[in-house]
Amino acid sequence: MSKIFCIANQKGGVGKTTTTVNLAAGLAQIGQRVLVVDLDPQGNATMGSGVDKRALELSVYDVLLESASVAEARQRSEKAGYDVLAANRELAGAEVELVGLERRDRRLKAALEAARADYDFVLIDCPPSLSLLTLNGLCAAHGVIVPMQCEYFALEGLSDLVNTIKQVHANLNQDLKIIGLLRVMFDPRITLQQQVSDQLKEHFADKVFDTVIPRNVRLAEAPSYGLPGVVFDKSSKGAQAFIEFAKEMVGRIDTM
Repeated sequence: MSKIFCIANQKGGVGKTTTTVNLAAGLAQIGQRVLVVDLDPQGNATMGSGVDKRALELSVYDVLLESASVAEARQRSEKAGYDVLAANRELAGAEVELVGLERRDRRLKAALEAARADYDFVLIDCPPSLSLLTLNGLCAAHGVIVPMQCEYFALEGLSDLVNTIKQVHANLNQDLKIIGLLRVMFDPRITLQQQVSDQLKEHFADKVFDTVIPRNVRLAEAPSYGLPGVVFDKSSKGAQAFIEFAKEMVGRIDTM
């Protein structure tokens, strides 16, 4: 049965989508069956997996409105080796349409239940706001992976996210917990980043992943080719770090 994880952070531009697609590709390379769920109307995880969001017949929008199943709507990212439940601009309309529906925050959970036997990991790329889409992701997940930059404002945003997760845990999903904090775009030459990294370890201890994702040009270039960095340039430092992270994730699941 699959483990379902949200990649979430209420702060924008912290590398959620980069983390989602590269962790998915890393997991696929070490033999795991992976589904990426793109819950962001911008569809960046879709395009970054090599799936054309403009040519979708069925998407995560149809799954949330229960007019299609995961099995019907999923796309295969052949080069990256995982499946994608893709998103496009239609998904922005789902926000409004879901408001008046029953079980509006548990639609994704119900859809993924039917496909759990097909995957080892389901990774949900959440938008950078606490919307009904993010809530669907948090209600469906067993845990949250928080990518964050080691900067002062990132610490501010983290406390908001921790409070949100506590509220969802208390009221909607008692399985939900923080799996770990992933330090991304890390540059050890910058003293502040090193200080914030030390603070994170002090406060969150073993909740901070051992793997650190360095700031890496090849990871940044990869989406323009419709590929995760792990596939685009496997020898780059960023790709190597994500493969290490994938192995660490598998290890954590075994101990959960």
